[in-house]
Amino acid sequence: MPTYILGISCFYHDSAAALIKDGEIIAAAQEERFTRKKHDFNFPANAVDFCLKRAGIKAKDLSFAAFYDKPLLKFERILLTYFAYAPFGFRSFSKALPLWLKERLWMGPLISEKLNYKGKILFTEHHESHASSAFYPSPFKEAAILTMDGVGEWATASFGVGKGNDLDLQYEIKFPHSLGLLYSAFTYYAGFKVNSAEYKVMGLAPYGEPRYVDLILKELIDLKEDGSFRLNMKYFNYCAGLTMTNRRFDKLFGGPPRRPETKITQKEMDLSKSVQVAAEEVMLKAANHVHKVTGQKNLCLAGGVALNCVGNGRILREGPFERIWIQPAAGDAGGALGAALRIWHKYLGNKRSADDNKDAQKGSYLGPECSDSEIEEYLRDNHIPYKKYSRQELLERSVEFITSEKVIGWFQGRMEFGPRALGARSIIGDARSPQMQSRINLKIKFRESFRPFAPTVLAEKAQDYFDINCESPYMLLAAPVKYARQPDKEPEGFERLKIVRSEIPAVTHVDNSARLQTVSKDSKNSMYYDLLKELDRETGCPAIINTSFNVRGEPIVCTPEDAYKCFMHTDMDYLVMGSFILDKKEQPTEKHTIRQYFELD
Repeated sequence: MPTYILGISCFYHDSAAALIKDGEIIAAAQEERFTRKKHDFNFPANAVDFCLKRAGIKAKDLSFAAFYDKPLLKFERILLTYFAYAPFGFRSFSKALPLWLKERLWMGPLISEKLNYKGKILFTEHHESHASSAFYPSPFKEAAILTMDGVGEWATASFGVGKGNDLDLQYEIKFPHSLGLLYSAFTYYAGFKVNSAEYKVMGLAPYGEPRYVDLILKELIDLKEDGSFRLNMKYFNYCAGLTMTNRRFDKLFGGPPRRPETKITQKEMDLSKSVQVAAEEVMLKAANHVHKVTGQKNLCLAGGVALNCVGNGRILREGPFERIWIQPAAGDAGGALGAALRIWHKYLGNKRSADDNKDAQKGSYLGPECSDSEIEEYLRDNHIPYKKYSRQELLERSVEFITSEKVIGWFQGRMEFGPRALGARSIIGDARSPQMQSRINLKIKFRESFRPFAPTVLAEKAQDYFDINCESPYMLLAAPVKYARQPDKEPEGFERLKIVRSEIPAVTHVDNSARLQTVSKDSKNSMYYDLLKELDRETGCPAIINTSFNVRGEPIVCTPEDAYKCFMHTDMDYLVMGSFILDKKEQPTEKHTIRQYFELD
């Protein structure tokens, strides 16, 4: 009988489920994709149901269920933290306590009840789950492992070594000292949503100057040469309050936090740049120390901080490791996968076979998919105009749209696991167009104009456009763009948006970098690779814009219905789903406005 292990993460943010069969990853998905609630933290009932159906099994067929952290340890940290600050923080404590007493402390019985499952339930520590999600699917037989996030139970960062099926974390930094929470504090202070919009700070950083770096390193964080650090907690409120920062923080940086949705000023740009620079310093020092202690030539990364592609790029270019591999679902969603893999390899002692040239993540195309017959049934039942094409015709037509500066909703194959769209649920366009970045931001994504877009490029031609010496299949590395035309005089702030910086300006950020995705011939997404090949043949350019198929405040689309709604309530020109193309001009016009379908954050 095969061994099925279901991994679950939930009740903080980005709940998810993952299923492995005899150590092979079968399926994984975030709950938000099904419920359409961004960063849904509730029990991932829909994601679990998808995983089981994908494998053709029921809960009774599971050998184990695994939860991604240890609730009792986490509750201990919450209790001791509140006791340390009492009576201050009672309001925050009184809000958290009922949730814990009602369900979060009783994860074993809750999982049994939700799944109607009577088998064994195991718990892994939070950073063990992160580390397992990074090392076990990686292509490395052995590697150093570094995890950094907001907080798990007590740990906020850890490192160790993985060899074969063994993985041990030897060192850690503990709460409240956290690089992830420091970054989130600046996210909050800049007027963005914590645990949701940290990537906005990273995207805003290149518009600013690092004017506050010295202040951060002097007052907020005591950073040692080995990458260890302590935060000055007198400036932070997250231990016992309902906000990330306090009045001392406000005084230090010259005023209260920016109110959400108000104008972004040069101050927010400079703050973003400063905390990004500080975070990169921590990441680099930590990576250097990990290399020194472990002596490993390969590095695996996970935890929410590992989604900082700029920091990852610096570790790759400036750090001592020969190769790095980053879990695509590096945040809490990936913990579900890590928990399942931890049980298979560490608890059960099963051997692991690593391929030095290929990881076991399957391109992270681990979510639901829709067949042509299912897509066509939806289109017919809803009287939606469409045309069906052969594979080659579909590729040729799509390239025609791209070269005509049209914007395409691209819906193909299995949905991605993790926060990045990787060519299965993507919005794509011409990377050569100077207008494309602004148009997609404002009229399709309904988001801030400063936000950068990522390129997808043929792996074999990536070095012709980017200063990178490895593949980047999961869009987790930022690299400088080659051939960039540097302006004679660099303007400040958003004026930088007006400069054409390279041959692919739509995906070149204001610091002449790009968060790229490479697609190789042996990719699990052959349709996407063939699209790039066809575009390269027609234009000589092997790169396109790739951004997630959603609007601001909405999760990435999952079903044909999700895709059609998003398509119809934005300025996308075409929707390519499976073998079908939908032309916006041929669609019914009596549609509601975008705000009636999507809640904007």
